Amino acid sequence: MRIIGVYNIKGGVGKTATAVNLAYLSARAGLKTLVWDLDPQGAASYYFRVKPRIKGGGRKMVKGKRDLDELIKGSDFENLDLLPADFSYRNMDLMLGESKGPVKQLLRLLRPLSEEFDRIYLDCPPSISLVSENIFRAADALLVPTIPTTLSLRTYQQLVEFLDGHKVVDVKRMPFFSMVDRRKRMHLEMLRQLPERYPEMLASHIPYASDVERMGVYRAPIGSFAPNSVAGRAYQALWLELETELAG
Repeated sequence: MRIIGVYNIKGGVGKTATAVNLAYLSARAGLKTLVWDLDPQGAASYYFRVKPRIKGGGRKMVKGKRDLDELIKGSDFENLDLLPADFSYRNMDLMLGESKGPVKQLLRLLRPLSEEFDRIYLDCPPSISLVSENIFRAADALLVPTIPTTLSLRTYQQLVEFLDGHKVVDVKRMPFFSMVDRRKRMHLEMLRQLPERYPEMLASHIPYASDVERMGVYRAPIGSFAPNSVAGRAYQALWLELETELAG
């Protein structure tokens, strides 16, 4: 089992679209795949046509009094399951703080799923918090969608400083460019310059494309309705690069 956190301190950078599309490609390749929608807004749950849990129950789960297996829902796609968002996740920092060894509680919850799933994608809320530190310590890889702008670069640097400062060394950092607009000079300059500064940056990037926005209309991954579009091919390239890195 490999756990992939899709994370950025900033919102609106394409985290959910990345988690949904890569999980779909993983499942299509025959890997038993789970998406855990950790964002109380529930965007990934919406894309997979699964209603977020409104009544809560997150506290029992975080405390280990309820198995994750009981909460997992099937999707419309073979090999792809979803752990839907729960509105009580807005208080997850407090829930985790009540646990023993709070920075590794999510990892303890996920371990029993190792026999059932090959890949688990964590769609993460935007913040640096106890929840995000749990994600950093649970994940094998941290995919960081990064818009090629100065402010986005600053947030990635903040993430690097946090990981180094808290001695989080076991997670593989995988920033990549998202929402790339080649009509913008700054985007082109960042695409050229940043890989020199951050050699861990993946070569694949996701364009700013209407097909990503159409996911909300179809409520489905791009690969299911526009696999040969520019965005569809870009996510395919990103998934292949991710799998190569995980195997290395």
